[in-house]
Amino acid sequence: MASYKVLIVDDHKIIREGVKALLKGAEGIEIVGDADSGKEAIEFIATTPVDVVLMDLGMPEMSGAEATKIIFEKFSDVYVLALTMHDDEAHIIEMLDAGASGYILKTINKTNLVESIKTVGSGQPYFSSEASQKIVEHFMKSRTRADSNGDKDPVEQKITKREKEVLKLIAEENTNHEIAKKLHLSYRTVDSHRRNLLQKLNVKNTAGLVKYALKTGLLS
Repeated sequence: MASYKVLIVDDHKIIREGVKALLKGAEGIEIVGDADSGKEAIEFIATTPVDVVLMDLGMPEMSGAEATKIIFEKFSDVYVLALTMHDDEAHIIEMLDAGASGYILKTINKTNLVESIKTVGSGQPYFSSEASQKIVEHFMKSRTRADSNGDKDPVEQKITKREKEVLKLIAEENTNHEIAKKLHLSYRTVDSHRRNLLQKLNVKNTAGLVKYALKTGLLS
């Protein structure tokens, strides 16, 4: 069984050691290193294979969001999972905008932590229940403001009805195989729709698709 290579980034050593201890022996998880700053994390990723970065937010020199943005832009095969004590909307949206694929709190238990790493590592989004609620509230408020101003999303007009169906199922964390079964399509057709959505929405991964689905009200 392949293991997801994990880098732990936090400016507190006790947190890094605690996460290491929590994940010790977890099947499918391999801790390849730890870093005490965003800058050190980026330097590490440049020389060492990493699948998932567990990223703290408040760090000196470079914030977690700043580091996430650089990782998102430079290392397309590396996914960032925010691991923090901050559960407010501002921090959650900042990390999502920076390119994070998931957001969890440091109160998470071992089972859910392992699940979140594997989910994000496979290219799917993972958000704690607290983060999910804040994300939905944020984009629902944004949509209400846009509707009241009569704004229309020109990109949405380019998406076909079938692509919207696929996008909704992607946002609900269905795999390509599950989507194919539910919509009675071939796997290849679903994969084609996914690639078309990435191109039309100008996003790089599933997290970007989920963000758009939330923003446009496809996922409530």
